[in-house]
Amino acid sequence: MTDSGVRPYAGRRVLLGVSGGIASYKSAWLARLLMKAGAEVDVVLTRAATEFVGAITFEALTGRPVHTGLFDPGHALDHIKLAKAADAIVIAPATADLMARAATGQADDLLTAALLAAEAPVLLVPAMNDRMWAHAQTQANAEHLRTLGYTLLSPDDGMLAVGEGSGPGRMPEPETIFAHVGRLLEREGSLKGRNVLVTAGPTREPLDPVRFLSNYSSGKMGTAIAAAAWRRGADVTLVHGPLSIPLPVGVRHVPVQSTTEMRDAVAERIGSADAVVMSAAPADYQPATRAPGKLKKTGGDRTLELQETPDILVSTRDARKPGAVIVGFALETDDLLANARRKLEGKGLDMVVLNAANEPGAGFGVDTNRVTIVRRGSEPEQLPLMDKRKVAEEILDRMEALIGGR
Repeated sequence: MTDSGVRPYAGRRVLLGVSGGIASYKSAWLARLLMKAGAEVDVVLTRAATEFVGAITFEALTGRPVHTGLFDPGHALDHIKLAKAADAIVIAPATADLMARAATGQADDLLTAALLAAEAPVLLVPAMNDRMWAHAQTQANAEHLRTLGYTLLSPDDGMLAVGEGSGPGRMPEPETIFAHVGRLLEREGSLKGRNVLVTAGPTREPLDPVRFLSNYSSGKMGTAIAAAAWRRGADVTLVHGPLSIPLPVGVRHVPVQSTTEMRDAVAERIGSADAVVMSAAPADYQPATRAPGKLKKTGGDRTLELQETPDILVSTRDARKPGAVIVGFALETDDLLANARRKLEGKGLDMVVLNAANEPGAGFGVDTNRVTIVRRGSEPEQLPLMDKRKVAEEILDRMEALIGGR
């Protein structure tokens, strides 16, 4: 399944400005990510940028002409046209020179002229030597650019150009910039100012120092929900078990191991959450005792005594914020709707996201899911098989409607 049509990128116009820094090679991959998500990307290269990357690279990636000159014949008004067409502008890398010129309102090339003509939100991604970034004038320029309404993504701390060691000044990875462009496109986000608590992934219940009981959950569904809620403007906390996938950009991460630890982390934070999405798959059972040493083979069968783990939804019910929207998940193998309705009523939920554990392409460890939305007072709503990122958007659309109705 391709990335085409991913909210909020699909059908949106992004102006990608590239200035002359060594990090400009990363901008080609950023253009590719935006295109794969369904955005139309117009690329503007400064004259210095063309010393590092070629226009043909971006043209091949975007399928659109690349813009370079302010006064090229037949393109005298490109800075106005590009600025008016853009839903968002991102400049990556933004060099010290580009920042200085933008901060003082100069318009001596196509990119800075387009900035002055722009009404779309702007994301600047500084990248330079750490000493240049630390210079008082660069910091003053950065602060002034923020007062102009631009969003600045702070540089990473890492390896710089050859011979320059490491320090703050490295351009963040394209995937991180891509996520911030998404939040920029959702600047009037419907969840802006809301606190959202999400759980994701499995938990592990230790059997001995080297073994544990767990399940096949990858955490893909929960992390997709957390990422989408952050893009929509929410202040997101993700309580997650052990994951083997990248953590979403922008959210607070609270790693846990056991179900009890997840229960405690949720209990500590649920009282301030406007919405809670319990998409984790905590283990239902734990060993009654944990062996102090590694259990060895004895040549025969071994019987393990198990006990139930805490029910996170039930045990934290009284701590919920009044009026909060609570969304639960139900992964079932039989009596799917009946079990989902029991969970909806028995645990005081507003919505249950139901899916079948044994359906191909759905459930644990895959990129797609087919879910049924179960709510009070309405018929179950079955959604088609789709990418989990799109499922996340569908869930949040319905969660927002519940929030808006209160």
